[in-house]
Amino acid sequence: QLPEPWPHLLIKTSLEDSGTGHLSFYRKLCYGIGGVPNQVASSAIAFYLQLFLLDVAQIPAAQVSLVLFGGKVSGAAADPLAGFLINRSRRTGSGRLMPWVLGCTPFIALAYFFLWFLPPFSALRGLWYTTLYCLFQALATFFQVPYTALTMLLTPNPKERDSATAYRMTLEMVGTLMGATVHGLIVSGAHGSHRCKEDMLPGEVAVSPNATRLYFIAAAVVALTYPVCSTLLYLGVKEQSDPSTPASGQGLGFLAGLGLTVRHRPYLKLVISFLFISAAVQVEQSYLVLFCTHASQLQDHVQGMVLTILVSAVLSTPMWEWVLQRFGKRMSALGICAMVPFAILLAAVPMVPVAYVVAFVSGLSIAVSLLLPWSMLPDVVDDFQLQHQHGPGLETIFYSSYVFFTKLSGAGALGISTLSLDFAGYESGACRQSEQVVVTLKVLIGAVPTSMILIGLCILMVGPTPKVPSRANSRSLGRRTSYTLA
Repeated sequence: QLPEPWPHLLIKTSLEDSGTGHLSFYRKLCYGIGGVPNQVASSAIAFYLQLFLLDVAQIPAAQVSLVLFGGKVSGAAADPLAGFLINRSRRTGSGRLMPWVLGCTPFIALAYFFLWFLPPFSALRGLWYTTLYCLFQALATFFQVPYTALTMLLTPNPKERDSATAYRMTLEMVGTLMGATVHGLIVSGAHGSHRCKEDMLPGEVAVSPNATRLYFIAAAVVALTYPVCSTLLYLGVKEQSDPSTPASGQGLGFLAGLGLTVRHRPYLKLVISFLFISAAVQVEQSYLVLFCTHASQLQDHVQGMVLTILVSAVLSTPMWEWVLQRFGKRMSALGICAMVPFAILLAAVPMVPVAYVVAFVSGLSIAVSLLLPWSMLPDVVDDFQLQHQHGPGLETIFYSSYVFFTKLSGAGALGISTLSLDFAGYESGACRQSEQVVVTLKVLIGAVPTSMILIGLCILMVGPTPKVPSRANSRSLGRRTSYTLA
């Protein structure tokens, strides 16, 4: 007898475990796959967009800072809007959250594709990329908010939710690895030591004639991950609902719910601490390639260092999940500190062996910094529900407002950092940069992320942790969540 087709098996398994606290392997796997495309795209953007804008599109550094800041602010502003609209949306045959994910998929793929397109005009390129980056970030938000809020509709069991989160983070790390690897390998011919000859003056411009075509191909490959992964998410994951329990009404409005969530102390502490930590990770990622290209002799090792960071992060995520369960979430946060001395070491001693050690340790720290907030957020939501006993929609408010604040902090950090490059005299497309630019890049990959990480960890360690509900309370919360959000 032939085995059942894989999509049918996924749907059947999803239906079988929907009434219990246990999540099947296939459901966790498909849930994790849904987060891959945003991470693939975000990884390519984090490591290569700034380099593309400066050295291929040849936009002045001041305009690049506006592109990055505008895009991040657009994504941040879309978070409360997404939470508001999702909070007011009705359940369909596919659920309440899934239609938002599916509806955004084709548009976000197109926005990403044209983000790497080099228009024939040069005068308005800054406006072109600002518009497309703002559009991409807004669409990515409307994709990510319902997807992450879906965690609360998978199961009422906190341990199973943590396990599903670990699957998601592991596969998102794989997506991050795929994005940087695929994009980096395709565009590697556009950058490297061969583009600069020894007899070139610092101000001369050298751009590979194939750079535009290479970036165009890389964009098409990454954009295809959106429809593929969204289809697998739809086939394998179904939102929980409890048809035996009647709905309890519309619950709190968005603004009233937002006012309550931001006054919840465990949530406020979590958000403020990861404002600094996530901004530090974004600065480290964004300026690593520029540092290797212009502030050291590591331009031929860029792809190897990026792969080392991401492979280390992917492989260490299951280990961090075990540490999380064994020693607690707050103790696991100390793993983020590992990045601090090594980031300073790379800025001080930019040698090849040191660079790869730093890349490996940075991957370990990045993994726990990405896993921890998404593992702690469900506990904060449960703690809030136990104290206030409010109705539907608050889960999306928690997730959307968290992403809003972290994106806003990242926008400010990247915008100010890129402006500092402009003040230092960065020349777009130039083969060599001035000594002031070199020093600025060393500060941006050393001192800046170090200080932000230490501030964030100090905030996170202060005060009590949220209470994880008992099994009985978990089932009660799960039943309420299933019909109020369904």
